[in-house]
Amino acid sequence: MELFNKVHDRKNTRSVKWDMLKPIFQTDDVLPMWVADMDFKAPKEVNDALVKRAEHGIFGYTVIDDDVKNPIVNWVMNRHKWHIKHDWLSFSPGVVTSLHMAIQAFTDPEDDVLIQTPVYTPFYSVIAQHNRNVVKNPLILEDNYYKIDFTDFEEKLKQGVKAFILCSPHNPVGRVWKEEELREMARLCLEYNVLILSDEIHCDLIFPGQRHIPIASLSEEIADQTITCMSPSKTFNLAGLQASYIITTNKGKRDLLNKQLGKQGHHILNTMGNTAMEAAYLHGETWLEELKVLLDDHQKYVTKMFDNHTEILKVVHSEGTYLLWIDCSKLQMDSKELKQFMIEKAKVGLNTGTEYGEEGKQFMRINIACPRETLEEGVKRIIDAVNNR
Repeated sequence: MELFNKVHDRKNTRSVKWDMLKPIFQTDDVLPMWVADMDFKAPKEVNDALVKRAEHGIFGYTVIDDDVKNPIVNWVMNRHKWHIKHDWLSFSPGVVTSLHMAIQAFTDPEDDVLIQTPVYTPFYSVIAQHNRNVVKNPLILEDNYYKIDFTDFEEKLKQGVKAFILCSPHNPVGRVWKEEELREMARLCLEYNVLILSDEIHCDLIFPGQRHIPIASLSEEIADQTITCMSPSKTFNLAGLQASYIITTNKGKRDLLNKQLGKQGHHILNTMGNTAMEAAYLHGETWLEELKVLLDDHQKYVTKMFDNHTEILKVVHSEGTYLLWIDCSKLQMDSKELKQFMIEKAKVGLNTGTEYGEEGKQFMRINIACPRETLEEGVKRIIDAVNNR
């Protein structure tokens, strides 16, 4: 674990997480545990590949060839038991970009698009910025575990929803959807002819005993109704290198999507993103397995500390991602008060729950992908603030 326990100084690197504290929290005096990137170096093989490419010194237009596609195909098969083909792949700078492209390619202004709230913040803007309507299927929190309200899900689809953005695994609540849940969502989407746009960016970051299942891998019929978005960016901490891919089995849908990507000029990747993606999928598996052990230990640590040292905060049961959803309802604060309490009293920079929808107003999101020293300091600050409020 030594690789992940070294504290790296990320200040003055144009890091959103570390260098944007004043604009985001109105103070520099907080420990940043918010935006979803990790305080760990990428695998050595990735950094070596980037250095080697940089030493070449010429950065012209870059092709995405089989040397990049083969590792993607093999990774998806080996990790997620889904055999995909080269010609199913399209590429974009990021999953959010891909969702923007898909919304424009497959829906029209005023169409309804369904999301399961509380959910990743950009889902709202991906819909609203293109004059589509946000339709919510709120998840149900029961016994500290989120479930799908399938009655409401079907009722919303019946009303004419055109597309459904699935967050799988779910950010921020940490659910890794079971096969029966995925099959039921897919069955209803097929019945009501609703396109599934599946954001699976956290698919590799799963806790022990869980398995990520790409929804499109369940059957050819479901795949035909699905656009799947994946990326190495969360897995290997490569978000700043802007590289992701889209898996579309249906040729007609793929052609429409590629046409939209071309319209927006997103039909190629940058040289370094291309290089990093290839190296990560070829050589990053050992690094990832060590990371997963660490993240599992971290989520258990936070849960135990809150359970043992305060009756006020509770970690919602999580099955994946490196983001924990903290139930702060016993503090009896509104969202604004809760945010200021964490900034001014705990001196930690977290994501406020309302960023993910009104359903998150009694919650905060904490990023545990940091060295243990940082994690322990952040947790101690929160517990001390709660117990001395």
